[in-house]
Amino acid sequence: MDTIATPRPHERLDVWQDAMQLVEVVYRATSSFPADERFGLVAQMRRAAISVPSNIAEGAARRSTSEYLRHLSFARGSLAELSTQSEIARRLGFCEGTVADSALLDRTYARLNALIRSHERRVREPDAFSESPIPDPQSHA
Repeated sequence: MDTIATPRPHERLDVWQDAMQLVEVVYRATSSFPADERFGLVAQMRRAAISVPSNIAEGAARRSTSEYLRHLSFARGSLAELSTQSEIARRLGFCEGTVADSALLDRTYARLNALIRSHERRVREPDAFSESPIPDPQSHA
């Protein structure tokens, strides 16, 4: 019998979906970088890109809002790192424009910041939210 898998909580987040798309964009763009950058800028950019959706997912699986926020903060740091590395690649002439589509990067930043703000409010105003900050963390245990 075929069953349709229910998306995990992080997979339903628009910011996670954007971050996954960003990984694809970075991998495609860095594949044409000079061979001598394979273990340098290419590896760093790919690692930073992968870190964004990975930290969002890990945070969503945590049982407390403070842990979730910590991982969202890591994701935001990796996004800033990727943005900087993209600019470095542009300045070095490895690509035209930035590696990471600036509209996608901006949208990911905006959605990540909005998610962080919403969970920070939960910490400041715990009575305003009666349900768990993390939707059904046991659903895919």
